[in-house]
This record gives sequence, C-alpha cells and structure tokens, in this order.
Amino acid sequence: MENSGPISDRTPEKAAERAREKAQAGTAASPASARPRPLAALWNIVLHVDRAKINGWMALRNTVGVVAPMIVGYLMGMPRGGLAMASGALNVSYSDGSDPYWQRAKRMLASTVWCSVAVLLGGLTAHSNTVAVAVATVWAFAAGMLVTLGTTAADVGVISTVVLLIYAAQQVTVEQTLQASGLALLGGLLQILLSVALWPVRRYEPERRSLATLYAELARIATHPAEATTAPLGTREIAQAHEAIANLATDMSLSALRYRSLLSQAERIRLSLTTLARLRARLTRENAHDSAIVTLDRYRANAAYLLNVIATSLLTGREIALEGDRLVLGVALAKQLDVQQPETAQNFAGAVLRDVKFQAEALGGQLRAALDLARNTTPEGQEAFDRREATIPLRLRFTGKLATIAANFNLRSTVFRHAVRLTLCVALGDTLGRMWHPYRAYWIPMTVVLVLKPEFTVTFSRGVLRIAGTLAGLLLATALFHFLPIHTSSEILLIGFFMFIMRWIGPANYGIFGVAISALVVLLIAITGISPREVIAARGVNTIIGGALALAAYAVWPTWERNRLPEFFGALFDAYRNSFASIVKSILAPDENTARERERTRQAARVARTNLETSVERLAAEPGVSADQATYVNSMLAASHRFAHAMIALEAGIPATGFESPRPQFRAFANAVEKTLQLLSARVAGQHVGERDFPELRAAYTRLVEAGDPTVARYAFVNVEADRMVNSLNTLREQVMAWQRASGTTSAGGGATAGGTAPTGN
Repeated sequence: MENSGPISDRTPEKAAERAREKAQAGTAASPASARPRPLAALWNIVLHVDRAKINGWMALRNTVGVVAPMIVGYLMGMPRGGLAMASGALNVSYSDGSDPYWQRAKRMLASTVWCSVAVLLGGLTAHSNTVAVAVATVWAFAAGMLVTLGTTAADVGVISTVVLLIYAAQQVTVEQTLQASGLALLGGLLQILLSVALWPVRRYEPERRSLATLYAELARIATHPAEATTAPLGTREIAQAHEAIANLATDMSLSALRYRSLLSQAERIRLSLTTLARLRARLTRENAHDSAIVTLDRYRANAAYLLNVIATSLLTGREIALEGDRLVLGVALAKQLDVQQPETAQNFAGAVLRDVKFQAEALGGQLRAALDLARNTTPEGQEAFDRREATIPLRLRFTGKLATIAANFNLRSTVFRHAVRLTLCVALGDTLGRMWHPYRAYWIPMTVVLVLKPEFTVTFSRGVLRIAGTLAGLLLATALFHFLPIHTSSEILLIGFFMFIMRWIGPANYGIFGVAISALVVLLIAITGISPREVIAARGVNTIIGGALALAAYAVWPTWERNRLPEFFGALFDAYRNSFASIVKSILAPDENTARERERTRQAARVARTNLETSVERLAAEPGVSADQATYVNSMLAASHRFAHAMIALEAGIPATGFESPRPQFRAFANAVEKTLQLLSARVAGQHVGERDFPELRAAYTRLVEAGDPTVARYAFVNVEADRMVNSLNTLREQVMAWQRASGTTSAGGGATAGGTAPTGN
C-alpha cells in the first residue's frame, strides 16, 4: 500500500526541502562510516579512562565503610572480626551509586543479603571439595542468568560469586562461618548507611539540565517565525543534549530509557515546529488575513506553554500538574484547522492547510508522549509508575524479574548461553584450583568470574587488564613490603589508600582497578598474619591461568553483536506483532484459547526484548562501532519499550467479563499497527521497504478516536494506549530509516531513497 500523503508534500518546493534534509542527514551521518580498525579499537578500549565514572565522594564514603571496622577491630583486639565486617562493606561498595536513595538502598541491601548468604554457603561447604564445586557451579549459573535483569543485578551476581569462592576455600568451623556471615551483613549495612546518609547526589542531573535547556529552546522555537537564511534553531541545544545523553549509552534502566526517549521526542518536536513555521509563512503569502493563521498561532502558543512545563519539570524535578485542559485545547485547535478549510478546495492554500492539520496532529501526539515521559522522571511520577506497575499481574509486568528470567531458560537466549559458558568455566577453574592450590583454590575461578562477560570486547579488555593489573599490583605490594616498615596501623592506612584508588579511578579503567584490587587483597591477607611472600607468586600464576581460561572460552564460543542486531530487532518486532495480535484477538473474539495464546506470545516477547537489551549493552563496547550507531540503536530500543508499555497496559485492561463492543475502526487500527511492525521487521532484515509503504497510523488513530464516545471509559482507555502506540511506532519507523542510512544499508532496504520521504507523523 502506497500512501500519497498531503498534496503539498508533492510540490516542487516540498521536494526541494526533502532533498536538503536528505543531504543534511547524509552529512551528519558521515562520521559513522569512519570506523577504526578492530585492533586499534580494542587497544583504545584497554587504555580508555571513562571520566564519567570517576566519583571521589562515593570513593571516600566506601573507603570509610571499609577502614572504620578494621580500626575498631584493631582497637578492640579483634582484627579478624573487623576484617570480616570490612569485607562485607567492601563487597557491597560495588553496588553503590548516585541514583535516588530508595533505589540505591534497595540495590545495596540485595547485594548485602546475597553476599552474606554467599559467605554462609561458602564456609559450610568448604570441607568437601565435591560439594563446594557443585554449589559454586550452581551459583555461577544463577549469576550468569542475572544478566537478564540489567548491569546492576549482573554485578551483584559477580560479587557474590567471588565471595562464595573465597569462603569455600577457607577451612573454618561452623561457628566461625556464622560469625563471618553476620559480620559481613553488618558491614554491608554500614556501607548502606554511609551511602544514604552522606553526600546526597541527584542522579542524571547533567542529563536533566541539558534536556531542560533543549525543551526551553523548543518552547521559544514554537512561536518563532520561519527564517530561511539562518541556521536551524535549536542546533546547539540538540548537540549538547546528545553529548549529555551519550553518557547513558550502557544504562538500561527505565529512567535512562525515558531520558533517551525525551531526546528522541524533542528532535521530532523540533522538526514539527519548524515545519509549522514554514507552513504559516506559506499561508501568510497566500492570504495574510486567513483566520486559520490566528488558530495556528494559538496552537503554537499552547505548544510553547506545554514545552515550558516540561522544561521546568526537568530542571526542578517537581511534579507536572494536570495539564489536561491544555492538551484538550491543542486537540480542539487542531480540529478547528480542519473545520475552517473548504472541503472541496484543491488549490495550493487548501493543500497547505491540510499539511498544517497533519503536522498539528503529529505535534499533539509528540507533546503527549513528552509530557508522559517527563512526568515519570519526577520522584512523584516514578512512585505513581511503580504503583501502576504493582497493580498489573506479575506475569504481565514489563519489569517482572522472575518472569523475565524464566523466559530466558532456552538456548535461543544469549543470556542463557552466557550463563552456561560461565558455569562450565567456573566448575573447571574451581576444580583445577583445588587440585593445584588447595588453600588458595579461589584464585582461578575468581579470575574467570571477573573476566568472562557476555560481550567479546569487555571479556578481551578485562582479560588483558586483569592479568597486567594483577601482576603490576603484586609487584607494587612486594615493593611496599620490602621497602616500608609494615605493621598493623600502616597496613590499615595502605588498605584505605588502595580502597580509595579502586573505587575512585578503578571504575573508569579496569587496569587501574586490577592494580588496586591486587595490592588490596595482598594487604587484607597480610593483616590476618599470612606472609605476603606466600601468596604473591601463586596469585600471579593463577590469575594468568584464570584469565587465559576465560579468553579461551570466549574464543571457542564468540558472539559478534554488530552482525546480530538486525536479527534481534527483527525478532523483537515480530514478537511484539504476535503479542499485539493475540491481545487484539482477545478483545475482538475472546475464547478459552486466547489467554494461553497471550501468555505464549508474551513470553516470546520477553525473550526477544532481553536478547536485544543484552546485545545493545555489548554493542557499546564492541570494536568498529561508532558512537552515532550506538545512539541510533539506543533510541530505537527506548521507542520499542514505549510501545511495549502501551501494549501491556492494553492487555491489563482486558476485563474478565464482557465490555463495550469494540468499534469497527479498532480492527482497522490494529491492522495498521500489525502492518507497521511487519514492515519494520522486513526493513531491518534488508528487504525493499520504502517509507511510503507504511500505513498512516496517525490517520487510523484519528478515525478510531472520532468513531466512539470519548466519555465511555473503555473507549477512552483504548484511545490513550493507541496514542502511545502510534507515537512509538512512528518514532521507530523514522529511527530505523535513519539507522540504516547511517550504517550504509539504504540500498538493502531500497525504499529510503526510492520511496521518498513521507511527512513526519506521530
């Protein structure tokens, strides 16, 4: 099906504008093709210091949490008790952050509990090699599966596995094990207290401030006249926002996805506002006294008000007040534009007015989406979102953790394959360690856990940096013990120093982390009375063995994400299409099989989404991938999440009993949604799909809204979710086209140039 679009879209002037926009897009995307050689890219990753991850205040409080128990234990004559408590604080410090307090506390508390249980299980199984290896193997598999829940959960899994391996290699009594577990729990709680009580930091402050500046500039652009001789308005603010949001490239949290979506919506709003300004200038040239100009000015002023509301909320963090009247006013003004035009007019002015109506409706959808996203970024909005999420059955929740993990228990899941790879390597490493070094059996499997990751680049860089950093750290510790007069007080001082370095600069470069943690471990072992000379050489050899084992495992079973992303996106679009179709069937023709079908397609969608999320995380660190490509992919992922939320809300609203008869237009709207998802999947697969092949979703949505009584609760609910679907899918369509143009795959799809550029619809 080919969409002709508004009449003025085919005028010579419009064609020239499209040509200019394509030329600008090609120029902007040209840096994406400048890719470094893989070896050079890998070396850059090894040497790269991510300054965004340097946080001195957090390092200081983490250091206090580790050193304070050791000082108290030393003064009380209980150095081992202080060391056990400090180890708990050390393990939990990896879960610290600068996000909101309640999120941070929940994450750190989960890490505290996991690490305490790991201490307990490790100590209880230490007397049997068979049991210890079996427990470590099962625990490693669970840690690998935690990757499905995001980076934070994966880190907790890694830390707890390391703790389990260390304590499983200690010959301690049951009483000592219980004491160590309890003290580790207290150390973790102390670290949580320090994190929550000291140095309050508002996370995402730079991103929020940059987006607020952008939306304030959009509010100014909304009423600004068109100027053909000046640079496009908002260019500087867009560039600054992109630079700020780039720091969230590997952050898969809902908050980060919302900020990426806000940036995406801002770019679309800017285009709509610019188009409306040009169209107003055309109307003025045709007839300066046209009453539609007054209506259009009122519409643009209303849009400016809403954009200022978004900017203020992002800047201050205050909740957005109910803006329903303003949104209704925008819809009413857009409707007036339709009423004012002569129904039979086919002249240029009538065509321009139809374009104005089209763009006004698109801008209305974009503003509704941006308001919804901005509202959910405030503390009150986040709490309201969590309350809504809690009302949805567990099996339906977008963030349902158990359901997500269960859906990935199959070999099609990249996370499951990583968990299997990690499990086999830990089992082998633990067995070899117990055979070669019974009293320090944890070094080989611990190195495997720290090095082996789902992505090639991180595994490679961590392997190199882990080995080099460990050897450098061991040499540094040897030099310290050789040249300095070491006693307990100086050891505690050095532990504090290396702890601070590890938590301050360590997150920015894994090599620095390896140096600091190696010296720190030697000092922690030395404070228990074991001579450093007994552990330094063995630790160096075992670290090399563990790192080589992890690298060999990935070499045997590698995964390159840049080649699999189209497959993952296509699988996601297909899974969402099947899930949406099952929901539509439940609404139009429910029977006893529709519930089972929804469950089956929902699980498939979860697997597809998890595979894509983990692939996007790996892509960010893979050699040969430009920053522009990573930005495109992250924006597409954020838009797909918005569609998923709308689909989940629609399914959750299906009552157990009958409801108002669906409007006939709902079937047509559903067909348009399914067709869009099908074409998106075909496009990323390389098939010839042009932009004009896509159905006009906004037009289908308008017909749906006009068909039913908006006062009927059922219809109103469907209208809201349908609006979100249209917004997200139209955003995805534009992003997929831009991604493929930037990647140089336009010829595969063919339609981006052959089919022309349809007007921006939302």
